[in-house]
Amino acid sequence: MKKIYVLGAGMVGSLIAFYCSKFQDAEVTSADINPDNLKKIKNKISQIKTVTADLSDASTIKKLVSDADIVISAVPGFMGYQTLKAIIDAGKNCVDISFFPEDPFELHEAAVNKGVKAVVDCGVAPGFSNMILGYFNKNNTVKSFECCVGGLPLTRTLPWQYKAPFSPVDVLEEYTRPARYIKNHELVSVDPFAHIEQVESSYAGTLDAFISDGLRTLITTQKVPDMVEKTLRYPGHVQLVKVLKDSGFLSKEPVSVKGTDVAPIELTSALLFKEWKLNDDDPEMTYLFANVEFNDGKRTRVELFDERDYETGFSSMARTTGLTCVAATLLMLTGRIEGEGIIPPETLASQKGNFRMIVRYLQSKGIYLTKRKF
Repeated sequence: MKKIYVLGAGMVGSLIAFYCSKFQDAEVTSADINPDNLKKIKNKISQIKTVTADLSDASTIKKLVSDADIVISAVPGFMGYQTLKAIIDAGKNCVDISFFPEDPFELHEAAVNKGVKAVVDCGVAPGFSNMILGYFNKNNTVKSFECCVGGLPLTRTLPWQYKAPFSPVDVLEEYTRPARYIKNHELVSVDPFAHIEQVESSYAGTLDAFISDGLRTLITTQKVPDMVEKTLRYPGHVQLVKVLKDSGFLSKEPVSVKGTDVAPIELTSALLFKEWKLNDDDPEMTYLFANVEFNDGKRTRVELFDERDYETGFSSMARTTGLTCVAATLLMLTGRIEGEGIIPPETLASQKGNFRMIVRYLQSKGIYLTKRKF
């Protein structure tokens, strides 16, 4: 019996626990500080064990996972680095989707010393997007890589034409932090809205694309002359956000309002929560396409598309993020992941057979994937 611990029972963590519980000879424990989250996942599948725990406490994590065969971290990003550190200190293999802002390679030596494999950034983007490049660039033959991805409502409601699959403040962070990309082997950092272009998508027509800070580990692991990730939104959304940004509504610097200091971005996030809230029955989609150009001039496009699964109730963003993590967990449990230390998705996908196995797993769950020349 393989013991799997899933830390965090939110939108994605609950899906991961749900699908890991379907592994043969697996015992899944879901841990979260919110008992309501645990109750929801218990109602979906009764054999999952649940533990109410403060996952911000490293000693609690170490004690909790002491008998685990593998730990999955699905905590919020601001907790991610310390959570992964605690898992590594406990000597446990891990798959992580928390997307924390710190450099995961700072934990590489500690993980190697503990004999731990820690797959990080293992969602859809980053995650599956990294895997695409890692798979095609095994022999350092890629000249350029462009990935465009977005989670979007199928019903376009003015003025925002957007629903957030996670907290609005996390979305706003993407709009405010500098975006890094690689141009002619050089690292470039720009305002995300410095370059807005229109692209034609196979599933949603014309969309706006802007540069986002989603390359993450690819910046250091892949020697590709040109690499960029872009976020997709319906036309008009970015222009509205840009007005808020230019007017100071996304600033983190507190302003005094009748003697009370308020960070504008926190107020904006609170106001947008109702406008952007993705309800459990809202029709929505996740769409990703990656353009890969090789040194010999050949080009390949990989596309991913998914919609909400009304049978399970899971959103497309939860599915594409969580199921990629579940597939990597299966690889870990079956001894398919080579090496120790911090293992980014692109490294995992470069190892024999792993990328194809993940693609097959995603397709088996109804996620639509295609590859074609363009």
